[in-house]
Amino acid sequence: MLRLWVSSAAPLSARAVVNTRAFCEAHMPGRYELEILSIADHVERAASDEVIAAPTLLRVWPLPVRRFIGDMSNPARLLDGLNLGS
Repeated sequence: MLRLWVSSAAPLSARAVVNTRAFCEAHMPGRYELEILSIADHVERAASDEVIAAPTLLRVWPLPVRRFIGDMSNPARLLDGLNLGS
């Protein structure tokens, strides 16, 4: 289960949505859940997830939670940062 936190006004967040969806389809086709949330629309939940910047991608399952902040365009960095495989 992945959760992508974005800022609706930020161009980097819009690119993060596209890049994250492409990453998931390329590396986990049919084996992932992706939840996309706006920090502005879900302030309390973002605080609970300890989101301090956008975009932030959380791997919330399996535990432990892993987080990746920033540019989602490099698949190798995402795989490593989220501990999703070699």
